[in-house]
Amino acid sequence: MQAVLADHLTAPVSEKLRALFVFIEKVNRASNEIGPPDVERAKAAGWTDEALYDAITVCALFNFYNVWVDATGVQDMPEPMYEQSGKRLAQHGYAFVAPGAAAPGAAATATETPKKPEGGEGPR
Repeated sequence: MQAVLADHLTAPVSEKLRALFVFIEKVNRASNEIGPPDVERAKAAGWTDEALYDAITVCALFNFYNVWVDATGVQDMPEPMYEQSGKRLAQHGYAFVAPGAAAPGAAATATETPKKPEGGEGPR
């Protein structure tokens, strides 16, 4: 991770991942200049249109969040709260879990399909 943060062009990562970092760097620094050649280079490295769309969306959202946080004066969390948040995310993902409650779907396995309620159309 530190090598990527220091220089994604020389970090010991796959060429596929390096191509994504180059693409994302341009999204962050010059999004108005992204064009078909940029997309084609990333796709030639193995990325799909959907993956690139997702990467662009994540970058755009984090740029928005950073501007919003800076402009509204939201304060940073203390280090222990980041540790607690990391543990919660690792265990439950991004689903809200009330203190003392089981995570949504905690009893289901990864291969189970949600069952339709009787007389209903299923989950929405």
